[in-house]
Amino acid sequence: MYRLLIVDDEDIITDGLYEVFNRHQPERLDVCKAYSAKEALDWMSRTRIDIVLTDIAMPGMNGLELSEEIQKYWPRCRVVFLTGHSEFEYAYRAIQMTNVRYVLKTEGYGKVIDTVQAVMDEMDRAHHDSLLLEQSREQLLAYRFMAQGDYMRHLLQNSRVLCRDTDVMVREFGKLDIGLDPAQPVVLVLGRISYPEGRTYTERSEILSSVRMAWDTYFSDRARSMGIIDKHGDLFWFLQPSVRAEGRLDSHFIRFVEGTLEMIQESCLGSHGLTIGWTLSCEACRWGCLTRQYERLRELQQLRIGSGGAIIVRDGFEPLDGLAGKESFADSQKAEVLRAYLESGRNEEFLQELEEVMGNALKMKGNVQLTIETYYTIALMLHSCIGRMGMHGRIDDAGQLMRLNDHPSIEDAFGYLKRVAESIFLSKQTQERDRASLIVDRICEYVEEHLSEDLSLVRLAEIHYFNPSYLSRFFKQEKGINLSDFIDKCRVKKAKEMLRDNDLKVREVALSVGYEAAHSFTRFFKKATGLTPQEYRDTLSLN
Repeated sequence: MYRLLIVDDEDIITDGLYEVFNRHQPERLDVCKAYSAKEALDWMSRTRIDIVLTDIAMPGMNGLELSEEIQKYWPRCRVVFLTGHSEFEYAYRAIQMTNVRYVLKTEGYGKVIDTVQAVMDEMDRAHHDSLLLEQSREQLLAYRFMAQGDYMRHLLQNSRVLCRDTDVMVREFGKLDIGLDPAQPVVLVLGRISYPEGRTYTERSEILSSVRMAWDTYFSDRARSMGIIDKHGDLFWFLQPSVRAEGRLDSHFIRFVEGTLEMIQESCLGSHGLTIGWTLSCEACRWGCLTRQYERLRELQQLRIGSGGAIIVRDGFEPLDGLAGKESFADSQKAEVLRAYLESGRNEEFLQELEEVMGNALKMKGNVQLTIETYYTIALMLHSCIGRMGMHGRIDDAGQLMRLNDHPSIEDAFGYLKRVAESIFLSKQTQERDRASLIVDRICEYVEEHLSEDLSLVRLAEIHYFNPSYLSRFFKQEKGINLSDFIDKCRVKKAKEMLRDNDLKVREVALSVGYEAAHSFTRFFKKATGLTPQEYRDTLSLN
C-alpha cells in the first residue's frame, strides 16, 4: 500500500482531491491531507509517506522548500507539484528536482489521477529493478552472515555478561566486519516468514536471501544493520542510524524503521508472494539488555494477533497477560525443536515432530528411564505453555500432565500428550480470534465516539499500536468492509440523526462528523444518500 499526502492551503482544493483519491484504489492507496507545509511535516514525522501532491505557492514554507525537507524524512518519496502557476521559473525549478512531477490545476482531476497513477507504476518498477541489482551480492552475503550470525546469536544468549566490556566488543565487531557501534544503543526487529507449503531447505534458503536483499535495498541509505537467523528459524535484525543520518533521524528513527519494514513487506509479497510479520522495539536499547528485549519481542509476536500474518507490531511496553517468565526445558535438540514449533504456533510441524519423538520413545521400552524422561520433557513443555498463555481452565484434563501413573499405559500417556497439544493450538487460535474481535470492536467504538476528530488510518494505527497498512487489511478481514467505508457509514448515520434537530445548522452537523467545510460535507452527504443535507431535512418534515 502506498501513502499519498495532499498539501494545499486552499481547503476546497485539498478536500476535493482527498475525496477523489480516498476512493481511488482503496486497497492500494492510503490518503492523508494537510493544509500547510508545517502540517505536512508533522505527517512526515509520524508515518512513511510515498507520494506528496502539493501546491507550490503557499504562505510560509512553499512547496519547493517543502520538497527539500521531505527528502530528509523519506528519501524515496515522490513529489507531484500541483499549482496554478505556469511561470517558467516555477516549472524550471521543479523540473530540476529529483523524483518530482509538475501538473497545473487547470488540467483537472483526470490529469492529476493519471499522474499519481503513473508515479505508483514507476515505484513498482523501481522496487523490482532494485531487487534485481542486489542479486549479485547473494553469495558474498551468505558467507559473511555465517560468521557474524554465530557471534550475534552468542550475544543474545547472555548479553548482560557478554556485552559488559565495550572495548572487547569493539575489537570483535571490527574483526567480523560488523558495521554497528557497541557504544550506541540499538533497535531490534524480529521477522517471521510464512513459507509456502512444501518448500525444501534449499528453497527456503533462497527465500531468506531474497528478504535480506530487500532489507539492504531499503535500509542501506539511512541505517546500519546486522541480520541473523535465530535459533527458532526467524529473522532478527539489529539497527542503528547511519553516520550521515544520525542528527536528523534520532527522534524519527523508529518511525522510519517501521515505515521501511512496511515497504519490505509489500515488496516481498508482490515479488515473491511472501508474507512476513515484523515485531520491533519501541525505542533503542543498550547492548547489555539485548537478551531481555529479544525475549520480549518473541513474546509479543507469539501473543499478538495472527500467526505468521503480514503484521507489524511495535512494542508499546504493555503487560502481557498470563506471562510469568520462561520455564526451563530439557537440554536436547529435539526438545528445542518442539519448543520452537509450539511457541511459534506451527501446529503441523509440532505434531509431526511429536509423533517422531514419541515413536522413538516407544521403541526404547527396554530403557524405562529414557521413556519416562521423554514423557516428562514434553509434559513440562506443554504445562509451561499453558501457564504462560493463561490457558488454565481452557484445556481439558491438563491436570494429568505431571502424573504419568494416572495413565493405563505409556502408549495412552503419549496419546494424551498429543491431545493436550492439539487443545493448546486450538485454544491459541480461539484466543487470537477473540483478541481480533475485541480490537476491532475497540476501533469501531473509538470511531463512533470521535467522528469530529482525526480518523486517518495513520492516527487510528498510532492509537492502537498497529502499522497503518496492516490495520487496513486486518479491519477489512475481520469486518468485511474497508475502514474508510465504515467511517463514512458512521458519519452518515450520525449526520442523519443530527439533521432531525432543526435547530442545528448544517455547518454544526458538518463539524460534528469531521468536516470543517460545510460544502465538503454537503458533497459527501449527497454522494452517500443522493440528497443534500437540506433536502434530507426537508423530506423529514414531510413525513
